[in-house]
Amino acid sequence: MRTDFLNLVKAELFLLRKRPGTWVILGIWLTVTAIFAYIFPYVAYRSGGGEFFEGLDPLLPAAIDQSIGEGIPFFGGSLVLILGVLSVGSEFGWGTWKTLLTQRPGRSAVFGAKMAALGIAIVPFVVLAYAIGAVASTAIAVIENGAMSWPSAQMLTESILSGWLILAVWAAGGVLLATATRGTSLAIGIGILWGLAFEGLLSAFASSVSWLEWMVDGLLRANGYSLVRAVTGATGELSADGPGAFSGPYVSGSQAAITLGLYLAIFLGGSLFLLKRRDVA
Repeated sequence: MRTDFLNLVKAELFLLRKRPGTWVILGIWLTVTAIFAYIFPYVAYRSGGGEFFEGLDPLLPAAIDQSIGEGIPFFGGSLVLILGVLSVGSEFGWGTWKTLLTQRPGRSAVFGAKMAALGIAIVPFVVLAYAIGAVASTAIAVIENGAMSWPSAQMLTESILSGWLILAVWAAGGVLLATATRGTSLAIGIGILWGLAFEGLLSAFASSVSWLEWMVDGLLRANGYSLVRAVTGATGELSADGPGAFSGPYVSGSQAAITLGLYLAIFLGGSLFLLKRRDVA
């Protein structure tokens, strides 16, 4: 049984690896990371100011965990949501769920293998983002004669793990939307609208409408940024400029981790429930 499941996971990983959308999404994420975390801020630094000017310190290796981490809850989350939608929703569009379920074990095993493969596929999204940060921050430190100190191995490990958890929750949200809508287009539309518009608007209004704060405390974006803030030890606002702007409210790191874990369980449990209860045709 264990061997059969591992073979299922390998097959799903092969499918994700061969799907062009996986590489396109990964490429977009790494490009966005390089541009917003290092290129734009460094150009602003060299020009002496501007909207993205925050000084040289955030661009040096010592701040890599915060520079990369603050882009994960918004940019990374929105992109892996699409990956989650494609991993499940495409099966409905191609009509291949029937083939999967007649040639392989039951729905729970097939779904579990898909989610395991998706979780593994998310690892490069985090690791490669930090690799880009390491190269970019080192280059900037060399050019500007900046400090070459690095965060501790423990802090980097915690940052990578927290980044994976945040992306996994967003991907699971995409899986749930794809399963609920039995497709990709509507699921991606709803997901992007939720992540880019609804959560952003609620967060923006929370600063002026006090009773909205308790709602924002339960949102994916708020808990994602709160977890990054807790892990990196940042004290100021994260991602204060640009489309991923978030200025609070923040929750504690433990509350953020528990909330994200609950979201992950609810999204995956809801997806499996729908898949087992409904006809896949």
